[in-house]
Amino acid sequence: MAASTVVDSDGQEFRRYGGRVTTFVVLSCITAGMGGVIFGYDIGISGGVTSMDPFLRKFFPKVYRQMKGSSVSNYCKFDSQLLTAFTSSLYVAGLITTLLASWVTSRCGRRPSMIIAGAAFLAGGAIGGAAVDVYMVIFGRVLLGVGLGFGNQAVPLYLSEMAPPVYRGAFSNGFQLCVSIGAVTAHLINFGAEKIKGGWGWRVSLALAAVPGGFLALGALFLPETPNSLVQQGKDQEHARALLKRIRGVDDVSDEMADIVAATQQAKAGRGLQLILFQRRYRPQLVMAVMIPFFQQVTGINAISFYAPVLLRTIGLGESASLLSVVVTGSIGLVSTAVSMSLVDRAGRRTLFFVGGAQMLVCQLMIGAIMATQLGDQGQVSKAVALVLIVLIAAYVAAFALSWGPLGWLVPSEIFPLEVRSAGQSIAVAVNFLLTTFVAQLFLAMLCRMKSGIFFFFAAWLVIMTTFVYLLLPETKGKPMEQVGELWGHHWFWKRFAGTEEGRTTNKLSCN
Repeated sequence: MAASTVVDSDGQEFRRYGGRVTTFVVLSCITAGMGGVIFGYDIGISGGVTSMDPFLRKFFPKVYRQMKGSSVSNYCKFDSQLLTAFTSSLYVAGLITTLLASWVTSRCGRRPSMIIAGAAFLAGGAIGGAAVDVYMVIFGRVLLGVGLGFGNQAVPLYLSEMAPPVYRGAFSNGFQLCVSIGAVTAHLINFGAEKIKGGWGWRVSLALAAVPGGFLALGALFLPETPNSLVQQGKDQEHARALLKRIRGVDDVSDEMADIVAATQQAKAGRGLQLILFQRRYRPQLVMAVMIPFFQQVTGINAISFYAPVLLRTIGLGESASLLSVVVTGSIGLVSTAVSMSLVDRAGRRTLFFVGGAQMLVCQLMIGAIMATQLGDQGQVSKAVALVLIVLIAAYVAAFALSWGPLGWLVPSEIFPLEVRSAGQSIAVAVNFLLTTFVAQLFLAMLCRMKSGIFFFFAAWLVIMTTFVYLLLPETKGKPMEQVGELWGHHWFWKRFAGTEEGRTTNKLSCN
């Protein structure tokens, strides 16, 4: 089936390729999604183990003494640069690795990057589980960060390029679904590990990161490379065409193949990173590559994800109760991610951004207000207030999982032309890691100094980012990746960049 011309809701024409969702694509994307499972697991596991008494006694005795003492403010019990170094070391390593991962993903393909990621996860999990001192446990986290650098570079690109354009949003949101599955799994393991007698449950939590890493490394050995990557590497185009036919489940893929080849020829005119940084026509994509992951982090979600057990212990919940509460909120986030997958290609990206942003804003304001009025420097809140806070955290996680969680990965992965796709994704991943590192490193110190005001700080950013989406992000649902570039030329603001003669020439090359 040849491509057909479709008119979207804004009156813009684009070609829709033929094809269907094949079993081959589904199995390939499930295997690649293990990278997301590990990402979610690593986010969820750190907050859990840092709330376990045996782990704190062994590696962070000062924090343990603060937590048990009565003279330290509720907001400052976990304020420790060494403790935050344990959490943020993962993301510092990921940030540094991203630059190398971009080169490997572009020159060698998406599949080799996933193999490297899986191997690094295996090593990091093994070392973390066997750690005997704080330096060893941090080194294990660094290796996990190397895995994240490669995995977060390759997996979103792989999913976007393998998926049929009409279902690309659902497939790409599968990455966030896998992140949610990993996070819920981590919460469940932490809840069970905390009950292990002998105080070594934290070893189980850290070591099990090696399991999805093994699946990713082994599965990636048998995955096909994407047709886009094969053409980009200069491999035989007939082989890429045959693979594209198998992926799409149709015999006529000439239009989609022509677009891929045209974009590859354009890529040979210059290096991707130089193009996206210095050429005016890529300014819209560069802004989105920076601002979307930036906004994703300043929603405050990683503060909640890293430190939810710590926050719940701050308000007076016990160790086991705080871990169980995180299991419940994480499960709600998992369900919301599944809902996002079903809606993103029907309701569109912008609608989910608006709905999720509004709900997160309300939740942050209410959490801040309750913390300000009910929790002082000493003492605890009542059980009723604690329950309300748990419900608000769950509602906040659900809203994030519906919107900025999956869309923060989907939108950057689908807006770049092939010639700058790997470079653009590396910028998005690097910004994500950079901001994640700052949040992980600074949140406990900010909580100690700003107290409840930190929730109003994140609420203000939610207003800014929702306005940004409303004014500057066009809708991309249903449009083939090689034709998304045309949207910028029709946008009221971005057309002054993408609408130049240089930009129009590029768009034509990408779509013919």
